[in-house]
Amino acid sequence: METKKIARGAAIAALYVIITYLLTPISFGPVQFRAAEALTLLPMIFPEAVPALFLGVLLANILGGLGIVDIVGGSLVTLIAAYITYKFKNSITAYLSPIIFNAFLISLYLYKIYGIPYWLNVIQIGLSEAAVIAILGYPMIKFLKKHF
Repeated sequence: METKKIARGAAIAALYVIITYLLTPISFGPVQFRAAEALTLLPMIFPEAVPALFLGVLLANILGGLGIVDIVGGSLVTLIAAYITYKFKNSITAYLSPIIFNAFLISLYLYKIYGIPYWLNVIQIGLSEAAVIAILGYPMIKFLKKHF
C-alpha cells in the first residue's frame, strides 16, 4: 500500500475517533446521532477507508465505555458495512449498508445493555444512521467525488 493511502487511512481513523469523542453525549446509547458515521461512505471513493473505519470505531468504542461487546461488535459491524459499501460503491446499496447493518446488528446488543425492545432500537438506530448519512454523508461524498 502506498504512503498516501496509509496516511489517508490513518486520517480517516483519527477523524472518526475525534468526531465521536468530541460529540460523546450524542454518539453513544440507544438514541444517538453519531456524526462520524458520515465517514462510513468513504469506501465508495477510498478503499483504504474500510480498515480505517474498523480501527476508528474500535478506538472510539474503547473510549465510549459500553464494554467489550460494543468494542468488538461495533467494529465488526462497521467492517462488514464498509466492505459492502466499497463493493457496491456505484449503487444505492453503498448508502444503505451502514444504515441497515447498524440498525439490525448494533441493536442486537444495545437492547440487552439498555433494556429497550429490539425493534424499537432498530428504528432508533436506523433513523439516526439514515439522518447522518443523508445530512452529512451524502453531501460529503458528492463533494469528494467532484474534487477527487
